[in-house]
Amino acid sequence: MRLFVALELPEAVRDSLALMVGGLPGVRWVPPANYHLTLRFIGNVTSIEAEEVDLALAAIRAKPFELRLQGLGTFEKAGRVQSLHAVAERTPGLAHLQAKIETALQRAGLPAEKRRFTPHVTLARTDLVPIDKLAGFVQAHNLFRTEPVMVEHFVLFSSRLGKEMAVYTPEVEYMLAA
Repeated sequence: MRLFVALELPEAVRDSLALMVGGLPGVRWVPPANYHLTLRFIGNVTSIEAEEVDLALAAIRAKPFELRLQGLGTFEKAGRVQSLHAVAERTPGLAHLQAKIETALQRAGLPAEKRRFTPHVTLARTDLVPIDKLAGFVQAHNLFRTEPVMVEHFVLFSSRLGKEMAVYTPEVEYMLAA
């Protein structure tokens, strides 16, 4: 199984993100049903490792918190812009939950995440877009904001890579409690 831990987004947030889609040739847009905020990518695991992951995540205790998206950004790799994303506000509640997940997964035997946590929601893959067009798109949408939404759970997803797009399936939902 290929797994990751993420926050699901309410329909209203997915709808507001979807309103920005379009107007950039060469972009592969993520379908709104696949919008999520990854807290930790796990990767391929055996069924026994998946059970260990589930037990580790089920033991996490954290309080609900507010999440807000504001503005757009891009990620680069080897000097090329790879993706376009909505930026998630880094709040103490979000940072606390992500740190708890990272610690729990390391205790379950997974290697430490090497990349720094940058909360975001991927909107598109942008390998073939001219940089000036992409910069103009980001600038045109830099005032994008969502109303804060209350995060009351996080989810363990499985991911199956398809020809057109990945298929994400929620496997287990973990509630946050005050």
